[in-house]
Amino acid sequence: MIVATATLSVLCLGSASASAQGWRPPTDAERCPSKWGPGDERGTANLMTPEIVLRAARLITKGEVIELAYPLFAGMPFYGDRVFSQQVKRTNWPPGSNNRGSNEEMVTTELGQVGTQIDGFAHQSIGNSLYNCVKMDEIATRTGFSKLGIEKAGALFTRGVLLDVAALRGVEMLDDRYEITAQDLQNALKRQNLTLETGDAIIINTGFGRLWGKDDTRYYQTQPGLGIGAAEWLARQNPMIVGSDTCCVEVNPNPDPKLSSPVHQILLVAGGIYLIESLKLDELLAKGIHEFAFIVEPLKLRGATGSSVAPVAVR
Repeated sequence: MIVATATLSVLCLGSASASAQGWRPPTDAERCPSKWGPGDERGTANLMTPEIVLRAARLITKGEVIELAYPLFAGMPFYGDRVFSQQVKRTNWPPGSNNRGSNEEMVTTELGQVGTQIDGFAHQSIGNSLYNCVKMDEIATRTGFSKLGIEKAGALFTRGVLLDVAALRGVEMLDDRYEITAQDLQNALKRQNLTLETGDAIIINTGFGRLWGKDDTRYYQTQPGLGIGAAEWLARQNPMIVGSDTCCVEVNPNPDPKLSSPVHQILLVAGGIYLIESLKLDELLAKGIHEFAFIVEPLKLRGATGSSVAPVAVR
């Protein structure tokens, strides 16, 4: 049975019919305070109870570790005007009688928003209002946010579920602007003989990861992904994380030309649900793995909007 939670209603997430007919962001009164209290900064990381961890650990029967992140380097795909520059330098330390050499690197980048990365709650807002109705202009500083920084998430260890929507549709890769529906997700679960449980990391395969490093321009130009209805349905399943092999998780641009990335608002701002973008899913797909222990820990970037991450699936 698919687990749902009554505390995160459609009303709380905003109202939507067909995406092309628009979506209204929820008001502060409709979505706050968070179910974890008005002072909460961790969102669905609060779901990681000992029971959730032990449930995931029981999925480890072979001891196989599969990496789900791409390497970070200057030539990787970027969204917009983001950059990544790495300069290696020799350190000027005394070599000693043992003739020791030493090297370091200096990296200039938006470390929270490049490569395989997790979005935190300071990343997106509805107007001036972030997750749990924290006011952005009250916590923004030159060196980071005084609340809702990604360091508050901590290590996340839970059950991972890979939903192969591309396979469901009988293709290797969804069309560039394919809008994934709630019915698609439900059909993928049925096809894979899986159900969702509270606290899951739900990973969506669109097939778009095939473009990474091969057609980077197309990878970032438009993306298939979650539509509004699918995002609202997912939020009601009470996941810890929603991720994808695309840079945006949601369909981009939205079918409604008046909307700008509403799924980020539905999941991050209204739901307090973490997003992981640009996951490397080829090995999971090649081995037909759809259920696994999922482990990820953001860098302790105090006050940051997100973090580059290197998640693993373990079975």
